[in-house]
Amino acid sequence: MPRKYGEKASAKVQKVMRERKRGTLRSGSSGKKVTSRKQAIAIGLSEARRAGAKVPSKRTTAREKT
Repeated sequence: MPRKYGEKASAKVQKVMRERKRGTLRSGSSGKKVTSRKQAIAIGLSEARRAGAKVPSKRTTAREKT
């Protein structure tokens, strides 16, 4: 079974998690400090996706499909 996420993706998430722990991680448009672990992971995966890493596409809900 192949890996779902690439090495580059895990490195990005690791970097972002360290930033969150230090208190320097900020969210995109608002610039507020990120304290949530889930939010930090989402930011890391988003950055990895933009960098061209192997990351599965975002989940879509039934509402978005229609």
